[in-house]
Amino acid sequence: MSLMISVSGIRGIVGESLTPKNLTAFAMAFASLVFRQKERCGKNHSGKKPTIVIGRDTRPTGKAIGDLVSSTLLLCGCDVVDLGIATTPTVELAVTGEGADGGLIITASHNPVAWNALKMLNHKGEFLGAEEVDELLAIAEKELFVHAHWDRIGTLSQNEQYDELHIKKVLDLPCIDTTTIEKEQFRVLVDCVEGAGASIIPRLCTELGIKNIVEVACGGSGLFPRNPEPIEENLSTTIAALKESGCDFALIVDPDVDRLALLCEDGSLFGEEYTLVACADFYLKHKIGAVVNNLSSSRALRDIAAKHGVACYSAKIGEANVSEMMKEVGAVIGGEGNGGVILPELHYGRDALVGIALIVQAFTLWRSENGGGSLSEFRRTFPDYFMSKQKIVLGSTSRAALEKLFTDIASHYHSAAANRLDGLKLDFADSWVHLRPSNTEPIIRIYAEAPSKTGADELASELKHEIEQRVAGIESHE
Repeated sequence: MSLMISVSGIRGIVGESLTPKNLTAFAMAFASLVFRQKERCGKNHSGKKPTIVIGRDTRPTGKAIGDLVSSTLLLCGCDVVDLGIATTPTVELAVTGEGADGGLIITASHNPVAWNALKMLNHKGEFLGAEEVDELLAIAEKELFVHAHWDRIGTLSQNEQYDELHIKKVLDLPCIDTTTIEKEQFRVLVDCVEGAGASIIPRLCTELGIKNIVEVACGGSGLFPRNPEPIEENLSTTIAALKESGCDFALIVDPDVDRLALLCEDGSLFGEEYTLVACADFYLKHKIGAVVNNLSSSRALRDIAAKHGVACYSAKIGEANVSEMMKEVGAVIGGEGNGGVILPELHYGRDALVGIALIVQAFTLWRSENGGGSLSEFRRTFPDYFMSKQKIVLGSTSRAALEKLFTDIASHYHSAAANRLDGLKLDFADSWVHLRPSNTEPIIRIYAEAPSKTGADELASELKHEIEQRVAGIESHE
């Protein structure tokens, strides 16, 4: 497996693709990029060193990588503020809170424990844009690194206050009323998969007014007891624990706490796609404005937007792309269908803490209006769609050939509205399908959604067959 490089940083298996050599190289390249950006903005004339905030999830390799990266940044002439174990959204908030010039998060998000990564943030606490990534890669490739003279190396400081500051910012949102939540006397299971949320999520729940919490995998060991991605096939033990505990619902986060999944009282999934849908429906009652998701997210958000009389926009897949479109259209809430919620009122990053506060408050409001009720009943109040996800492994098919293939398919399905922003999305009257080449693997991902599971599966399979036939024809002539 080669090193994966994207707008969210570099990612790989520690000791294989992610080595001390490339960790050091990319840390040096990031420091050099920060120096360049300060120079371009005219902020370097004061002689003040750049400040970079770092934080990490709980993986066993995190501290060693953090120490290596910190030392590298110091020797490049950067001051470093180390948050220790911190969630991705907490580090994002700390970058702006410190007035820093950038941030590094040592986490491979939902990847297994053997993986780790450097997620890179700009001075706004947001992931680097495509142009910034290109510049970073050019610096790394040409080794255009900055080095500090012995008397200009940076200083390291520790700051462990940002968990509390993060929680406070969430609680201070005008739409959050902890007294109403406390009255519900919820009993809630919290599963942090031994990740960075192990401390902050139970504390947030307590301060929201949830006094009865059953903690699962909240020790913070970093040794994930299951595949850490919070999707249905990985949650059988959590579902069993929920049923045994008799809790009203379960809150589940990934290791770096930018995604939120929920289980209803009966063990059924609320649905990753519906985390954002429920949060948006509630938040739009307090603040009206456009909403944004990505092209592979559920149509349910569009229905909710129509209900509130606001526009719904879809961006290319990727948090940075969603955030950028949110700024362009002035969206008040957005995110992705993987359980990621972005609330600009707090910051432009996916934030499971925000998601928890909004959805618990939304459920509380619904119960007060309906004289009680379960989370599964609350879930049934939203538009119901079903999704199918498939993929095709490619051989030698080039990107140019894929572009022509997508054009041909769009012409074949002339009754559908075609969107070529990110691969090909075909919008039909009551369903859609999105065909998207992976940026890191030789595959085409197929996402389809319809009013029934059968309909979604059939649509995805039909397009898979269409693509396979055309790809076979292309590759037989190459």
